[in-house]
Amino acid sequence: MGHDGGVSGAKDLAFGSIAGSCAKVFEHPFDLCKVRLQSQPPDKALRYTGPWDCFKQTWTKEGVRGLYRGLSAPIVGAAAENACLFLVYNQCQRLITFAKGSDPSTPPQDKGLDELALAAAGAGAVASFILTPIELVKVKMQVTLLRAENLALLVNGSNPTSKPPRPDFSSLPGPIAILRQTIAKNGLRGLWLGHYGTLLRETGGSSAWFTTFEVVSRLFMRRREKAQGLERGSIGRSDLKAWELCVAGGCSGMAYNIVLFPADTIKSAIQTNAELRPDLAASHRASFLGTAKEIFAARGIKGLYAGCGITVARAAPSSAIIFLLYENLVRNFA
Repeated sequence: MGHDGGVSGAKDLAFGSIAGSCAKVFEHPFDLCKVRLQSQPPDKALRYTGPWDCFKQTWTKEGVRGLYRGLSAPIVGAAAENACLFLVYNQCQRLITFAKGSDPSTPPQDKGLDELALAAAGAGAVASFILTPIELVKVKMQVTLLRAENLALLVNGSNPTSKPPRPDFSSLPGPIAILRQTIAKNGLRGLWLGHYGTLLRETGGSSAWFTTFEVVSRLFMRRREKAQGLERGSIGRSDLKAWELCVAGGCSGMAYNIVLFPADTIKSAIQTNAELRPDLAASHRASFLGTAKEIFAARGIKGLYAGCGITVARAAPSSAIIFLLYENLVRNFA
């Protein structure tokens, strides 16, 4: 991926893991709000009117610890996802180059965008199989407190004028407990609940992510060459400045999320049915298309894009961090 020469598979794994983990710490509160907005059952009144309302309610009721609820699973997920993405993306590029009989030493900026888009889609498809179980645990942790609140309201009734007590986080299940519960109830197959949504999002999103980064990076390279009167190809990615890498990474993050955001919304709704709609989850297994139709019928296109604004807003700096860290690790340690 983003380098002029080759990087070993082991270093791809290491660099991708470090970059993804660091970015996840920054973005997790935004992701939590996104998941809670996406998971609002279409057959019930809206709990949150928008991202800011979700953030305020979470902060008021749960504090800073609530905003980082479920962080452990995403940290593992981000490390695994980015390690897998960068590794498989580079290997897919090599495979395509081999199939075409091209020079294997050709740097990414000299390859066709169609090749890079195809390699990125392959990387996203592979990553989705690793990511689905990790995201399943994450989103369940992010909405378990909402389920506890719902049960309390049913049992005790509600007093809108009273300030809600701080939650007892020690009583909520952790990632290992949720993992065990899921396997005990649905077997290993249950860990891939909502996988179709993850597959769609990762395949199309990863293609947009890497390709957009490449396009913007090339614009900066050509701009520098023109300004300095250099021949085409004289400036490589290793010559780009930190702010240029951040801009390219920020654009790629926004492209990733805009492309197939409804698939992520549907996935989150399916994965949290057991917590937020236990009556429905007990009667039948939610399908991807069925859930999409239900959300659209209840809330229209706006429902399918619930949380999109806050996701795109956090994706820009998050992806900027990932690409900046990855490229600098490549420059200094590859």
